[in-house]
Amino acid sequence: MDRRTLLKNLAVGFIPLFIFIIADELFDLLTGLVIALGFSFIYLIFIFFREKRIDRFALLDMILIAALGGISVLFANPVFILIKPAIIELIFVILIGVTVFTKNPLLIRMSQRYMKGMELGDQQLFMMRRMLHGLFWLLLAHIILIVLTAVSVGEPGTPGYLRRKEIWAFVSGGLFYIMLVLVFVWQFIKTKMNQRAFMQQYKNDEWFDIVTPHGKVVGKAPRTLCHGNPALLHPVVHVHVFNSRGQLWLQKRASSKKIQPGKWDTSVGGHVSSGEKINDAVLREIKEELGVDKIPHEPLYMYIMKNEIESELVYTFRGFHDGPFIWPKDEIETGTFWKISDIRRNIGKGVFTPNFEQEFGFLEKKKIVS
Repeated sequence: MDRRTLLKNLAVGFIPLFIFIIADELFDLLTGLVIALGFSFIYLIFIFFREKRIDRFALLDMILIAALGGISVLFANPVFILIKPAIIELIFVILIGVTVFTKNPLLIRMSQRYMKGMELGDQQLFMMRRMLHGLFWLLLAHIILIVLTAVSVGEPGTPGYLRRKEIWAFVSGGLFYIMLVLVFVWQFIKTKMNQRAFMQQYKNDEWFDIVTPHGKVVGKAPRTLCHGNPALLHPVVHVHVFNSRGQLWLQKRASSKKIQPGKWDTSVGGHVSSGEKINDAVLREIKEELGVDKIPHEPLYMYIMKNEIESELVYTFRGFHDGPFIWPKDEIETGTFWKISDIRRNIGKGVFTPNFEQEFGFLEKKKIVS
C-alpha cells in the first residue's frame, strides 16, 4: 500500500472512533456505539455504490468497533474501544514487518492493486523497504503510546477523566501525524543528502537508466555500479548490418578488451546513455563504430542478456549498408562481411563471443538469416 493510501485508511479508521467519543459524551456508552456503527455502515454502503466493491478496510473497522464496543458496554468501561486505533495500526505493523524483515514484499505487492500499470525494479523495492523500515518503528512506538494512554483514561466520572481522554485523543490522532511528518521530513532530507553525495562520487562516470524487463525507466545508476551488479538492468542497442549480398558485418574485438578480447562480435553494440532515446543511441553507436552518419535500419526484437557481471536489456536492430566503414582502433581490431554459411561453420569453436552466438540463434529462429 502506498503512503497516501496508508494515511487515508488510517484517517478513515479514526473518524468512527471520534464520533463514538463525541456521542458518548453527549449521550451514553451504548448510544455512542450505535452511532459510530451507523456511521461505519453508511460509509461502507457509500463506497460500495460508488466503486462497486466492498472496502475491506472499512469492513474490518466496523467489525472492530462492534467487537471492542461490545466488550466496552459489557464491562461498562470505554477503554476497550479506545485501543482500537492500536489494533488497526498493529495490522499495518505486521504487514510492514513482513515486508521489511523478510524476503516477501507483502505490503508492496498489495499496493500494486492501487498502482495499476506501475512496475517496480530492484532499486524501487529497496527504496520502499527503507521508507517502510522507519514507518515500522514509528507505528510500533505509536501503538505503545495509544495503549498506555487508553489504559490511563480510567472510568467515566473519576477525577481527571476528561483531561486524560483529551490526552488520549491527541496521542491517537494529532501526535501520530506530527510524528509522521517529522519522520518523512527527516527521510526526505537524508535521501537528498545521500543523493548529493552519491552524485558527487560518480560525477565523472557514464550514467545508464535502470529499467524493468519491459523497458520502463525506474531509476539510473553509474556505469561502474551497473557493471558490478546484475540486479541493475540497463538498456543497450545491437545492430546487425547486412550488405546487398546478404552477408553480415562482424567486428573483431580489440585484444585490450576486458571482456571477450580478440573474438568476433555483433556489427554494432553499445550502451544507451541515461535519458537517451533508443533510436538516437542506435544512430550514435553506428557513427562511433562504423564511421557512417546514417544507415537504413529496423527494429527486430529485444531480450535480456544476464551474466555474473551485468544484466542488459538488448534492443536489436537490422541495418543495411555495403561499406566501407571506419572503426575506432582502440576498441575494434578489424571488421569484415561474413558469409552466413561461414558463420554457421564456426559456431561453437571459440571464434565468436557467446552473446553473438546467442543472437545468431535468434536471427536463425526468426528466419532473418537463411
